[in-house]
Amino acid sequence: MKRERICLIIACLLSFALTTGIMERRMEVVHAEIAQTQKTLAEEVFRFHVIAESNSVKDQRIKLHVRDTVLSYMKSQMPETERKSAQLTKDWVKKHQKELVKTADEVLKKEGVSYRAQAKVTSCYFPDKRYGDIIFPEGEYEALRITLGSGKGHNWWCVLYPSLCFTNATCAVVDEDGKKELKEALSAEEYEMVTAASEFKIKWFFFGNSDKNTEEEHIKESD
Repeated sequence: MKRERICLIIACLLSFALTTGIMERRMEVVHAEIAQTQKTLAEEVFRFHVIAESNSVKDQRIKLHVRDTVLSYMKSQMPETERKSAQLTKDWVKKHQKELVKTADEVLKKEGVSYRAQAKVTSCYFPDKRYGDIIFPEGEYEALRITLGSGKGHNWWCVLYPSLCFTNATCAVVDEDGKKELKEALSAEEYEMVTAASEFKIKWFFFGNSDKNTEEEHIKESD
């Protein structure tokens, strides 16, 4: 009886070690696929990042006011021909940085604050971000970054191309037009990955879908 118990324990330990090894190997493959998808995705999208002066209620409200006004300006001024790729959108933004800063500064002046805005197209680190059934994996992405004053407050971010910017976080679900734009911008494999397909479901199953990455989370920037 004692020998049988020992054999059973050994068998259980071996089974556990084998299962753990398979899981670890699988997760290594998953992480490698996600990392590769992020690198490819970063070449196909262009994001938007607004950083507040501080975390005071007023400065956070001003941040959102600037966000709305700048997005509205771009929507009205950017020709449809400039919205057909990340590069075209980026080129338009670079050519109109002064106008974008002016638009932001007009908001700041009306709000009666002394600080002003700065705009820059740069590479920023973004954490995982989920829009309904679409996930953008964490990593470096190029973005239009607008910094208000000292830029020490929490920030807001979205995707300018394809057009996935939402001014209301509670409605941050990509509609069919947004999905169509995204699908046209990505390969079939990339689109499958970012629409929470099998590899992402495995990741979320093992590690859990944290809700900490909200529109208001403060994230690390990289020049």
